[in-house]
Amino acid sequence: MTRLRIDTDYLARTLRELLACPSPTGFTDNVVRLCGKELDRLGIDFELTRRGAIRAFTQGRREHPARAIISHLDTLGAQVKLIKDNGRLELVPIGHWSARFAEGARCTIYSESGAYRGSILPLKASGHTYGDEVDSLPVGWPHVELRVDAFARSAEEIGRLGIDVGDIVAIDPETEFLDNGFIVSRHLDDKAGVAVMLAALEAIRREKAKLPVDAYWLFTIAEEVGVGASGVLPPHIAAMVAVDNGTTAPGQNSNEFGVTIAMADQTGPFDWHLTRKLVGLCRDHEIRFQKDVFRHYRSDSASAIEAGHDVRTALVTFGVDASHGYERIHMHALRSLAELISVYVQSPVDIPRDAEEFGSLRGFTRQPTAEADQDLTGDAELRDPG
Repeated sequence: MTRLRIDTDYLARTLRELLACPSPTGFTDNVVRLCGKELDRLGIDFELTRRGAIRAFTQGRREHPARAIISHLDTLGAQVKLIKDNGRLELVPIGHWSARFAEGARCTIYSESGAYRGSILPLKASGHTYGDEVDSLPVGWPHVELRVDAFARSAEEIGRLGIDVGDIVAIDPETEFLDNGFIVSRHLDDKAGVAVMLAALEAIRREKAKLPVDAYWLFTIAEEVGVGASGVLPPHIAAMVAVDNGTTAPGQNSNEFGVTIAMADQTGPFDWHLTRKLVGLCRDHEIRFQKDVFRHYRSDSASAIEAGHDVRTALVTFGVDASHGYERIHMHALRSLAELISVYVQSPVDIPRDAEEFGSLRGFTRQPTAEADQDLTGDAELRDPG
């Protein structure tokens, strides 16, 4: 088991292509095709669900207990709620994000008759007209509107264009790759996680790495609305590691460098054993890391558990500044994450009992207590799981 060399040029190129492909939840067909073509090019077998979630596969020496790595292809966006008399469009958000970050955004409206460009603006957008009132307007989706770049100054003229209630609005990513390694863009959540997984797969294929058990690489299409992993896991997956963004902000321990391992989110603690295995792998392979707890956050792991999957879950993240807004990350975190994933899928399975859905106490894990010996390394039953 070795830490594989990650091709950061490949990672950056893949991320650029993903960010350039609009994919708000509900409008993900094209990004699914893009991801599928890249898996084909890498020689990775995969299949799609009816709606387009991807389940890719790399074979290990054994089938059970299988592992999964998961990220999501869908992003935030908006949807037309109402066509106003003045030809402007009222919007509702797709996913949870503030209208504060929608103000001034360039976007594309996808209608049945074609795509139109536009801008999301405050209701009072002109200082020359409204004076100081532009600064006192409340923040919220009822206080912004979409101006369509077309000859349409009334609801009737908008209707002639074919734009209607329910049309999807994709927000421009406004991507910048800086020479110092920083990447600034919307939708890094979770296009960066997808690129990290593909970079890890590229390294595994290039280095012909051997895996002890089968690994599934899952790409979901509805994480931003809370149902991402609910219908894509095979039943024999025992452990699932989600790859998503970590929030760097005052009061948080996340960082834009290295791997941030989430110990809990708003749905509760992640699996005690699996998170500690990932921490141990970072230490053993000199991958920079830190731990964090997220209070206003959930990921694909939550939807998997809520759907009834009895699977150990963990969350590994790249630190993002201004999540769900004008996001910023650093290539160091993406490379570190890909390294950790490549090491994890090569690592041995430490709890053979996880291969069975049900069993006796024999082989079941233990957790340290105040009375127990804190050095657990000598007991095979107490080692971290796969």
